Amino acid sequence: MAERTQNILFNGLKVLDFTWVGVGPITTKYLADHGADVIKIESVSKPDVLRGAPPFKDGIPGINRSQFSGNYNSNKRNLGLNLAIPQSRQLIRNLISKWKPDVIAESFTPRVMKSWELDYVSIKKLLPDVIYFSTCLMGQFGPHNNYAGYGQLAGAMAGFYEITGWPDRGPAGPYGAYSDFLNPPVAFGSIVAALDYRDRHGRGQHIDLSQYEGAMHFLSPHIMKYNEDGSILERKGNEDDEMYPHGIYRCLDHKRSLTDITESWIAIAIRTEAQWLDFAKLLNLSKETSDQNLKERKSDRDRIDHLITAWTSRDESRSIMNLLQSHKIPSGMVQSQSDMWEDPQLEHQGFFQWLRHTEVGPMPYDGLQFQLSETPGKLTRAQAMVGEDNKEILTEILSMGSSEVQTLLNEGVLEQSF
Repeated sequence: MAERTQNILFNGLKVLDFTWVGVGPITTKYLADHGADVIKIESVSKPDVLRGAPPFKDGIPGINRSQFSGNYNSNKRNLGLNLAIPQSRQLIRNLISKWKPDVIAESFTPRVMKSWELDYVSIKKLLPDVIYFSTCLMGQFGPHNNYAGYGQLAGAMAGFYEITGWPDRGPAGPYGAYSDFLNPPVAFGSIVAALDYRDRHGRGQHIDLSQYEGAMHFLSPHIMKYNEDGSILERKGNEDDEMYPHGIYRCLDHKRSLTDITESWIAIAIRTEAQWLDFAKLLNLSKETSDQNLKERKSDRDRIDHLITAWTSRDESRSIMNLLQSHKIPSGMVQSQSDMWEDPQLEHQGFFQWLRHTEVGPMPYDGLQFQLSETPGKLTRAQAMVGEDNKEILTEILSMGSSEVQTLLNEGVLEQSF
């Protein structure tokens, strides 16, 4: 097992992780990053789909080469099992009985864990005070509980796609599997609260996070507005009710070389009249334009946007961002992945960290999502290959010998990707 810092928040916490793709792995990684011993259960015969998603090391696809999956699963040990085999499921029950994990996490539709007799009702008989975390698209109960889907579907069903985009075009949708980014902090907070409750009252509980419902809460103001007066939020591009300018403006193209030329854009969001006056002064706008209030500026947006673009297109976005921020004008360059590697704030935070992966060697990993001053977390190991820690885990917890582990591997109970 990788060496861990002792003075960290969840040192000694044990987590058995059946989750896959996004929400679950990101959630359990918060625990792993801050000291928890997380054992992730994976399969080669039915691998996590994210292991097949680019980017791959050296551009070569492979089950152990995806950095998309790697970023969500660093700091975890890995046990490779084919849970379609009854003997594998019995092995898991033995592991639970002996190891006594504090948290069990899973992200399947309800029928899966129940069919394996690894659902909360079954596990509670083995561990009455376990914190059992379930997350799937529609939650554990209700008429749609067995509907499966990824974060794009949850984001669309919650309403984010309908309100994102331009008014004269179809829905655009926010970036990626949107609910996968919204739900992990909620899930993490719920697990921490459950652990605190168990420490005080000695009782475990089942946390049921519907990814659809969890995402929908982030639209609460608009849902309340609809209930109040029937108004429906519509697509309006980058327009904001209380801010203008509020948009993305083209800058001078970024040239890294004669052949590496990329578009350059900056986001500007002005809330106060003082910010507007400072901005207008930088652009050397006429007094007539500078004196416009928010309502007047909005009605004159086409002309003002043209003036702003004429000014921003004279320089690259990072330079313009630095200038505007030095005048306390809210702004930020629109960053590509390569721009983030050059971001001085991320560099100052030491965000990107290199870890040595067993198969592919050194790989850059995303750092911690947050920093705790008294109990800092730490990246200690790259994502494990499927089944990489089979022998270590089974020897340590179930006192199995090497030959017994090898027999289970030969029988297909255990799996490994190397």
